[in-house]
Amino acid sequence: MHATKERLLDEGVAMLLEHGYNDLGIQAILARTGVPKGSFYHHFPSKEEMALQAVDLYVSLGHELLEVTLAPDGRPPLHRIRGFFERLRELYASQGYLGCLLGALGQELSGANEVFRKKIEECVASIAGRIAVCLEEAGDGGDLPTGVDCRGYADALVNAWEGAALRSRLLRSPAPLDAFLDFYFPGSVSG
Repeated sequence: MHATKERLLDEGVAMLLEHGYNDLGIQAILARTGVPKGSFYHHFPSKEEMALQAVDLYVSLGHELLEVTLAPDGRPPLHRIRGFFERLRELYASQGYLGCLLGALGQELSGANEVFRKKIEECVASIAGRIAVCLEEAGDGGDLPTGVDCRGYADALVNAWEGAALRSRLLRSPAPLDAFLDFYFPGSVSG
């Protein structure tokens, strides 16, 4: 990826978290990155396209985190899932508890922009799908009750996490994220 485009996307993710989509202007992105307007339009035909690619970047980083944390490594599957959420909590802390970009944009845009609604739902579903695979492993190992709908469970975990991320953003505190971890993974330590 071209260095200018990468810088625009990196800052785009940060600024979308800080300001949301509707309150973020191209001029603000240009001022923060020092990129000329023509260069922005060389890489993106519109603010919407930049934001959609920023979502892709954000999700690709999430999938990298899923790969690292959910891969079999000798720890029980539920510990690895908790580890994924703990690492997200660390990321949110480093960003000042601004929450999840997917949740923030989903709340802001899903009722007004069908392109974003579909994109964000696909991204959230892909994350839940990866967690479901790890939950199936937990079920196979006897760590979940027989007959648990692992996809439904994964969806519920992601939904609850998004709610905790929103509350964390509102409070600018890790407390809702910690409560999520302690409720859904009691006695489980990612180690």
